[in-house]
Amino acid sequence: MAEYAIGRRSPAAAYAARFAEASAGGAIRLAEIPFLTHLNVRADPGSPAAERIGTALGVPLPVEPGVVTEGGGLSVLWLGPDEWLVVGPDGAARELTERIRDAAAGEHVSVVDVSAQRTTLVVAGERARDVLAHGCALDLHPREFGPGRCAQTLLARTGVVLVAVEDGFHVLVRSSFAAYAAEWLLDASVEYASVESVERG
Repeated sequence: MAEYAIGRRSPAAAYAARFAEASAGGAIRLAEIPFLTHLNVRADPGSPAAERIGTALGVPLPVEPGVVTEGGGLSVLWLGPDEWLVVGPDGAARELTERIRDAAAGEHVSVVDVSAQRTTLVVAGERARDVLAHGCALDLHPREFGPGRCAQTLLARTGVVLVAVEDGFHVLVRSSFAAYAAEWLLDASVEYASVESVERG
């Protein structure tokens, strides 16, 4: 999904070739988006500070549970009544943090750079929901969990933040569990890749 910066190795870098092989059939696409900026933000959702933060980011802080707002290359995920995850491009943490703190204008707001805690795995393709359903109890039907939705949940007994996007899902997993999650996704994808190969053959 992106070139790895010199001197840095993403948590799932070792799986790039296997992800590409599993994606060859087209029914499933697995990949990693490394080094995204992740900022945990906490504030009173009804406060002027929360509104100013949304204005400063160009993306309002969602107040409805499980909603994702997007704009200007940023995504803001609702994690709780007073908690959000701001996801942006690599290297944006300092600038975004300053914007948020300036917008807070002295009000009680917490912003913590948690970028190193997680990586983002992509699960896309027509069988993406089937793969995730093997290890996730959420109803992933598009009517219930379509693009613009997110949830903190368990995937194969691992805590993740699951985000529905236009072509599939982003799985935000802690770096220490990235290898486990990658192995699980590869294993769960095997039968669908095989079925697709037989149907096309």
